[in-house]
Amino acid sequence: MLTSKDILNRAEHYRSEMLDFLRDICAIPSESCQEKEVVLRIKKEMEKVGFDEIKIDGMGNILGRIGSGKHVIAMDAHIDTVGLGNKAEWKWDPYQGKLEDGIFYARGATDQKAGMVSMVYAGKVIKDLNLGGDYTLWVTGTVQEEDCDGLCWQYLLKEGILKPEVVVITEPTNLGIYRGHRGRMEIGVTTRGVSCHGSAPERGKNAVYMMSKICNEIEKLNDRLAFDEFLGKGTVTVSYIECSTPSLCAVPDRAYIHLDRRLTVGETKEIAVAEVKDACKRAGIEAEVEVLMYEVPSYTGLKYPTEKYFPTWKIPSEHKACTAAVAAYEGLFNEKPRVDKWVFSTNGIATMGMFGIPTVGFGPANEVYAHMVSDQCPVDHLVKAAAFYAQFPKCYLEAK
Repeated sequence: MLTSKDILNRAEHYRSEMLDFLRDICAIPSESCQEKEVVLRIKKEMEKVGFDEIKIDGMGNILGRIGSGKHVIAMDAHIDTVGLGNKAEWKWDPYQGKLEDGIFYARGATDQKAGMVSMVYAGKVIKDLNLGGDYTLWVTGTVQEEDCDGLCWQYLLKEGILKPEVVVITEPTNLGIYRGHRGRMEIGVTTRGVSCHGSAPERGKNAVYMMSKICNEIEKLNDRLAFDEFLGKGTVTVSYIECSTPSLCAVPDRAYIHLDRRLTVGETKEIAVAEVKDACKRAGIEAEVEVLMYEVPSYTGLKYPTEKYFPTWKIPSEHKACTAAVAAYEGLFNEKPRVDKWVFSTNGIATMGMFGIPTVGFGPANEVYAHMVSDQCPVDHLVKAAAFYAQFPKCYLEAK
């Protein structure tokens, strides 16, 4: 009879192959909308380990299937990364990376190519140990998440490509089990003034001065936002500002700010927009307030427009998806897991936030290193996460 130790030992058997795979996919630049080459490399690895079916959809997401049972389980990793920022800040080649003291450093190692690696090799462990059952496992490598989280899953679900009953998000959790995170939205605010010559500013109306009063009220608004015991406080911040002016010797006639709004439990799109409009009113300034749109084509050329509103979500700790994850962890590691939430946003905003599909998170690497020049993942995490993903389907089928 197979034991959890057998699963761990089998995952350990593929330690070096997982590290090689991680090296390879981190070496391929794959910023949002430029993921084609890394998708093809993942396809090659899925073929190597023996997935039953592999396909690339119209948006460019890669999907690998194992099994053909009744219960459809999906595990997801986005495979795009942010850019490098200032390359001079990197102490090693961000694409070639380095291995030091059991930790692999490279762009995307944390967020979140390590999760992709562990999922693929979980498939190998399932095949090797005959861990299949009355389930179909789909492993997805999804695109454009850094640009527009959840868009890939809006496409997968709305177009009927997948219909899972549970989703495991493999974003970094430092091997903790996560059951939710705050939502977010992107809001634009525009003020319009009257331009005139800079030598006589009293003749015009400075749109930047108008916006500065609104910015002060946005800062105050942040202190008044709602709080949830589990997910924490809603936040809002000005993340970008610009103005337009006929000349550097003229009064600007337009100013614009971009707001990053994080939504806790009970906060909706309508509430958030009304709060920003109220902040403008408190500032005594007329302004245009809008929820922004995303309609950038994927690397396949597909446009799938969406509003930049990404709902808050969480599942109860007693939910079947969460108890199955806890059971998988305890069975493998003989200790209680840390059950928590992400600080940032994930594709869960679509799977659970928009479509109500029970979603739970478990991933290698520590989220604190996401997007940093110290981007990294312990190799041990690759092994442990692969074992967890191989164990989870059986625990899910057994959970009440």
